Amino acid sequence: MWTALKSHYDSVKDRRFETLVDSARAADFSAQAGDMRFDYAKTNIDTTGRALLFDLLDNTGVAEKRDAMFAGAKINETEGRAVLHTALRNLDGDPIIVDGTDVMPEVLDTLARMEKFAEDVRTGAFQGQGGKITDVVNIGIGGSDLGPAMGALALRPYHDGPRCHFVSNVDPADIADVLRACDPTTTLVIVASKTFTTIETMTNARTAKAWMGEKVTDPAAQFAALSTSEQGTADFGIDASRVFGFEDWVGGRYSMWGPIGLSLMLAIGADAFRAFLKGAQSMDLHFKSAPWHENLPALLAVVGIWHNQICGHATRAVLPYDNNLSRLPAYLQQLEMESNGKGVSMDGEDLAVNSGPVVWGEPGTNGQHAFYQLIHQGTRVIPCEFLVAARGHEDDLHHQHQLLVANCLAQSEALMKGRDLDEARSKVADKFDGDELERQAKHRVFPGNRPSTTLAYPQLDPFTFGQIIALYEHRVFVEGVVLGINSYDQWGVELGKELATALQPIVEGADASGKDGSTAGLVGFLQKNGL
Repeated sequence: MWTALKSHYDSVKDRRFETLVDSARAADFSAQAGDMRFDYAKTNIDTTGRALLFDLLDNTGVAEKRDAMFAGAKINETEGRAVLHTALRNLDGDPIIVDGTDVMPEVLDTLARMEKFAEDVRTGAFQGQGGKITDVVNIGIGGSDLGPAMGALALRPYHDGPRCHFVSNVDPADIADVLRACDPTTTLVIVASKTFTTIETMTNARTAKAWMGEKVTDPAAQFAALSTSEQGTADFGIDASRVFGFEDWVGGRYSMWGPIGLSLMLAIGADAFRAFLKGAQSMDLHFKSAPWHENLPALLAVVGIWHNQICGHATRAVLPYDNNLSRLPAYLQQLEMESNGKGVSMDGEDLAVNSGPVVWGEPGTNGQHAFYQLIHQGTRVIPCEFLVAARGHEDDLHHQHQLLVANCLAQSEALMKGRDLDEARSKVADKFDGDELERQAKHRVFPGNRPSTTLAYPQLDPFTFGQIIALYEHRVFVEGVVLGINSYDQWGVELGKELATALQPIVEGADASGKDGSTAGLVGFLQKNGL
């Protein structure tokens, strides 16, 4: 499979794919899910390459593994768990059986409890001890922070509840800056930790509790927990009515659809949150039923596989021309790199091809005045993934939004077309001549032939936002299956945690002689300078 794809790539890698892009290709190399359109015409994939990529999906059993995931099979084989974040948006409640039990009644019951609590907070029925809640502080890390923080920003135009703040870093500056802007008497603190033992989260939670205790007689009464630890939350003083749990078949980076999304629900309300879930559910149904050539998650995945494993491009840039999606690249860094940043296959063998790419990016047009220089004229090709909406939320500034869209479409066109030396000469022929003309012209050459895709949609509303996040989740799944890896464990985060626990006593003054010379030397330097 890989050999055939690489052989085909070798036969077409030097052509200018701009010559392929006519109206017929534009129609053939794009697909829609509802009102969302994915265009991958500006790549070097042709019908032969696409057919080989679809064969790869078939030969690696993507469809079968997809159906097993939705059915509740334990496809997370290294941890012996199902992978059922999709159940959290299964609003129709169709049965999903795990270990002989239908999980949907509990999922829907938890959603209803979240909605009731959110409504109480938003209306003032839950007042804490100082009047109506004006601010919510979500304390978490990784998936317990990135998802809701990104979502709260993405859906900012729909906020009509309390202000939401997010704390993740154990650096005290993070929580100090957030709490400085809040009043303890009107603040609700949400502690998001499945086990209620995550060291960064619990350290910040204790800091917040002490801060609230300076003005509130019972600070735990203004805390809620997103956790499965009944004992841990009870010991902290949080009443069980404000504890919202979720099962081990929901991974952290896939968890914003359930209790981890409580802060988002508080900000936008239960109806808008359900629209967010419905958008994701619609993408689930599309992923399960659409043939490969119309299936957006599959297409996004095969384009990624083509660029990374076949062409050898080690990074991908995610470039949303939608300022409310400014945290999407950071969210996708965790979603994709923690999921598919593996070195061994499911059976424990070394991977025969590279694993997932480095994912990075920023919203446009900021990036145009920063790293786009490297994208356009650097020596390494960086595939780009653009996202753009037809409409913004500022109706009185629609003309400015049109300028934003023009920039987005121009960048993908420029990456494809480039500018050759003759055209570059013509740009400066009136200013230079001879050898200086040649030198100046070469600085203005754009290689072009650089691939990009574009995801376009009418407007970033809760439904569309749900579609986008579910689309990327399923893209990660497809790429993981093709690579033969487990996208749902994350053993790579464990070693650093273990060493940090061992290092803390040394940082606090214990003997560092057992450490390597570099680490011991750095500890000594920091201690001499006030650690």
